[in-house]
Amino acid sequence: MNQQRSNILSVFGTRPEAIKMAVLVRQLDQTPDFRHTLCVTGQHRQLLDQVLHFFGLRPDVDLNIMQPGQDLSDITSRVLLGLRDVFKSARPDLVLVHGDTTTSFATALAAFYAGIPVGHVEAGLRTGNLQAPFPEEANRVMTSRLATYHFAPTRGNVATLLAEGVPAGNILQTGNTVIDALLETAGRVTGFSAPWRDTPLAHLVREKARILLVTGHRRENFGQGFVEICRALADLAARYPHLHVVYPVHLNPNVQKPVYEIIGHYPNIHLTEALSYEDFIFLMKNAWLVLTDSGGIQEEAPGLGKPVLVMRDTTERPEAVAAGTVRLVGANRDNIVRGVAELLEDESRYRRMAEAVNPYGDGRAGERIVAFLREKFGSFAGHAEA
Repeated sequence: MNQQRSNILSVFGTRPEAIKMAVLVRQLDQTPDFRHTLCVTGQHRQLLDQVLHFFGLRPDVDLNIMQPGQDLSDITSRVLLGLRDVFKSARPDLVLVHGDTTTSFATALAAFYAGIPVGHVEAGLRTGNLQAPFPEEANRVMTSRLATYHFAPTRGNVATLLAEGVPAGNILQTGNTVIDALLETAGRVTGFSAPWRDTPLAHLVREKARILLVTGHRRENFGQGFVEICRALADLAARYPHLHVVYPVHLNPNVQKPVYEIIGHYPNIHLTEALSYEDFIFLMKNAWLVLTDSGGIQEEAPGLGKPVLVMRDTTERPEAVAAGTVRLVGANRDNIVRGVAELLEDESRYRRMAEAVNPYGDGRAGERIVAFLREKFGSFAGHAEA
């Protein structure tokens, strides 16, 4: 008879999930206590595949759900239906999901329907407003309600889960897995990959230009929010000719239209297509400041000593604000301009943000999760290997 091991199924579908789960997935693959299966939904396709290739991950199952014009209902229903058969074949004892995506919520719901416990990586983050960010806040709240085990990055996240009634024994404070990926990648990447080596972007880095790195794609900023953001970038480009704004522009037409119409003609604003993960990390290493409406970058950039101004009114990462690595400026033209200008013109203020301690961990979050799972499931008499 074959030795019995616990079956763990990891499911993700977007580029941010893949980045944050990559190191953990490799560790699970290398742990003899488990039979590990990786399932990707393909909620993002090309961007997801880039990350899988970079980290050397080969999915065992690919639902490939992405279709043109898909909406949240499409994603949710396809994940639910696709995982029904995956659960039958993989017979997992535990399903791992990450963060706040529609893939994560739909996977947790599918596992709940199948009576399979869920482990939630990056648990306990909250803004307290289900509409901001949308739909991520609702996704993470509902995933928490469905999960059994909660891997919380910070002490504050643990406190949130305890206040919501999660048993203390089912919570582990881990740090954030994105720091695991960041530290590995930053150590490996010493330049741009081939497509970018002879571009104006590479020239800016070689010349040590002052780079303001911008990312923006949140649904709640569609419309007037992006108009405000773009007008702020135009103001900054005109006021500070030595400042180079680099903006990898999201493919969504709600982002592309205002960006190219309002700031497509400034000589010191550089609009690019999306970068691969490793190229983005290299660019961030060489940036002076990061302006974003993203969540994960609030954790990554401080890990590289880069201050972050967040173009949102709320954040599920208040630890970064408290630590001084992040400031909220909203999608507000005047606030964005003022925030960047203050850091340009006040070196001591900039240094305080750049040198503040990142509260999101030491790069060992994956190790802590694997140790927890070995304690809970390592000696468990799971399903026999096929």
